[in-house]
Amino acid sequence: MEISEILERLCTADGVSGAETAAAQTACELLSAYTDSARVDNFGCVTGFIGDRNNGRPTVMLEAHIDEIGFIVTYIDDEGFLKVGRCGGTDRRLYAAQTVTIHTEKGGIKGVICTLPPHVQSDSSTAMKTEDIAIDIGCTNRGEAEKLVSPGDRVTIDNKLAKLIGTRVTAKAIDDRAGVAAVLYALELLKGKEAAYNIEILFASQEEVGERGAQISAFNSSASVALTTDVSFAYTPDAKKHECGEMGKGAMIGVSPSLDRGVTNELKALAKEQHIPFQLEIMGGSTGTDADAVCVSHGGIRTGLISIPEKYMHTPVEVVDTEDIKAVGRLMAAFVTGGANNV
Repeated sequence: MEISEILERLCTADGVSGAETAAAQTACELLSAYTDSARVDNFGCVTGFIGDRNNGRPTVMLEAHIDEIGFIVTYIDDEGFLKVGRCGGTDRRLYAAQTVTIHTEKGGIKGVICTLPPHVQSDSSTAMKTEDIAIDIGCTNRGEAEKLVSPGDRVTIDNKLAKLIGTRVTAKAIDDRAGVAAVLYALELLKGKEAAYNIEILFASQEEVGERGAQISAFNSSASVALTTDVSFAYTPDAKKHECGEMGKGAMIGVSPSLDRGVTNELKALAKEQHIPFQLEIMGGSTGTDADAVCVSHGGIRTGLISIPEKYMHTPVEVVDTEDIKAVGRLMAAFVTGGANNV
């Protein structure tokens, strides 16, 4: 299966923070191709193990998060409009006039975020606040809407994966389903290869609301080393070039005080040795990813971060280059084999 096909399956499944069931089940099905131990735990994380816990080898964790940003229904007003709160860092500049899906126990219900036509707005330049959102699902009163939707239901802005020119794709939830795809690609490359490590796989829940799934799962981990992957900022004309990665230039190897220097140096050395395209991402403090939770769990886990350059983060039109996803997967596979096999 091509990376774009894997990504489409992952991004199509809904999984707003705290309600990752569909996304987790999809990721678990994909992971089951590589291990019989794949499962979804009580916190919505997907876990798996490859190797033998008694073979004396150290264990490495390969990690990405499975949840996406979105909204949660907070109440229904008298006219049947839905009011919502944020789940994660949604971009409020994009709220107005979007089509959305409300994920209910009975299935998905379509809606539209209300907006005034520009003809009757006194100021159309101001971004809508979350508390001002009203979602129209076509109902005319609260009783009608309550038969369909309940407070606590999650909401996502709609967008399907589309292929752009070359190897670039756009979709919602690429943050961080691209990371999940990179881990799965690494496992595909490792089939039949001699590994230097046992492998724990973690697709963590609730990263967008505080790295909660990674913290819980890493506490129970037997890994001595972890490689986490997430998306990071790719250069666009309105950004500062020195603060961004470049799409198509490969994996972004994180350098940060919170990351293990030895693991970071090994990743750089392996990328050079294996001719895997890479670039550096320099951070002066924490990384803002699950790496921050993993590295301080269970007495401390030596952690490296490999990110995927992404444009338009936390919007419904996130863009990545599938070649960058492959570069991250190749680098993970090289680390697991100790660089012994060309991946």
